[in-house]
Amino acid sequence: MLIRYSTDSKGRPVKKAVIYTKEEHNISLGAIDDDAVYVIRRLRENGFAAYLVGGAVRDLIIGKKPKDFDIVTDATPSRIKKIFRNSRIIGKRFRLVHVIFGQKIFEVSTFRSIVDGSVGNAFGTMDEDVQRRDFSLNALYYDPLKEHVIDYVDGVRDIKKGVVSPVIPLDRIFVEDPVRMLRAVKYGATTGCRLPYKLKRKIRKSSDLLSPVSPSRLTEELLKIINSGHSFDIVSSALETDLYVFLQPAATNLMMEKRRFEKSYMNSLKALDEYTAANPDCRLGEKLYYILRDFVADLTDWDKEIADGTSAADIYKTTWARCRNFILPMNPQRTELEYAVRKILSEHGVNVKPPKKKMRMMLPPED
Repeated sequence: MLIRYSTDSKGRPVKKAVIYTKEEHNISLGAIDDDAVYVIRRLRENGFAAYLVGGAVRDLIIGKKPKDFDIVTDATPSRIKKIFRNSRIIGKRFRLVHVIFGQKIFEVSTFRSIVDGSVGNAFGTMDEDVQRRDFSLNALYYDPLKEHVIDYVDGVRDIKKGVVSPVIPLDRIFVEDPVRMLRAVKYGATTGCRLPYKLKRKIRKSSDLLSPVSPSRLTEELLKIINSGHSFDIVSSALETDLYVFLQPAATNLMMEKRRFEKSYMNSLKALDEYTAANPDCRLGEKLYYILRDFVADLTDWDKEIADGTSAADIYKTTWARCRNFILPMNPQRTELEYAVRKILSEHGVNVKPPKKKMRMMLPPED
């Protein structure tokens, strides 16, 4: 184990971080995408610091295969863009760079300062950047060239203890960004780490901070839950901490009113996780099916509806509108919601043809 030092105002050495060597962290280089290592090496060759950061490092230490490899550096977005021709700058206030290799995208961010708190956009140093990270298990930096894990906040210890610990003080962490509450329950469910009592209590007391969060951000978080393969565990924790009502208010209210609906809804989430594991590349509509099927089943007496001669088109139109309201504030692609509704209705004996694809008019080539 090595120690990283800086100096105080009087020039005396001050311990900043613990550095774990490859014998101590046991991360295999073979588990890291070669192109991610290439991006880091190119930044280093151009005189910049660069590391893997966040969830990828956490998953590598746990022994899971990371879905994404995020990179952090002291190079500015414009400098990163000059180094990599296969890149684009995204974002307006919080500018990032996507470096693209075929179907793979690596997100490269610049160290951020804490001058404006944990959500500011000013560039800073690595020592500052770590203080902006939400929880210790996501605040680790990995150097694949030296095979070192750099730990400022006892993140490795917390992973080994199986605990989700906030980096930012509890009196600020959720005020500055309420979505961090959703991340906390997600990290706990996906890593098997527990949320300490003080953190859980703070989340419950702060849950109403999610109320003004934009539907687009809530949709993004809910889609992550649906796609995670751990939706049952995450939703269970979100219900326990009073968060799910802000993601899916209609479903939460129905679960509170009807024990039978709660049981069937949670069983559908288990089925969703099993389906996602078996079909990792399935379309979103297949997953929305599991979110909506119990709601649709309780909408009406389907046998009577068909016997009364209501047209399939009218049934579809009404059901689609009610499903659209049921999943608010989530706003998925219309085609995916349509797919899920048609699939559910077909199970109730209502067969609705999918919309015809619009044909493009083929024009003769110009002379």
